Amino acid sequence: MDDCMQRLKTIAFQKTDPFCYGCYQFAPTGRCPICGSDDLMRHLNGVGVEYGTDWVIRHLVAESLTPVDEDAAFEESVSQLYPEEVTIGWITVDTARAIRELDPVSWDLARSEWIDAEVSDGNLLTFDHGGAYFWQSDVQHFVEEAENELEAAG
Repeated sequence: MDDCMQRLKTIAFQKTDPFCYGCYQFAPTGRCPICGSDDLMRHLNGVGVEYGTDWVIRHLVAESLTPVDEDAAFEESVSQLYPEEVTIGWITVDTARAIRELDPVSWDLARSEWIDAEVSDGNLLTFDHGGAYFWQSDVQHFVEEAENELEAAG
């Protein structure tokens, strides 16, 4: 994850320009040409200006990747772990559906624990403290494509 984040920061820096908000000027040398300040924001064309690169990374990832459907991914995980169907009395139903409908609190708790485990294992990544999750493999692929695109642009 650290290598991926460092590479994302590098991409964010390459896709943005240093900007002095006080003078409202680009500062390509790293210092404002008017006031001389090096306390610069990053400008992403067509998006905005802000300090740091976290917002740029969030924007680039959100624009390029589809967030994980956490409910569907968790249900798929449950389906892989337990039998496809369960019989309750005289009815046979999908095991995941039975758990979800019979004990929604337990389902939600298990789903949260599954997400935490996937994040801890490095399989899921979030850039907004859990607002949206992305598969690590998708982010890695995005990073490689962005690096290739920047390298080709020169």
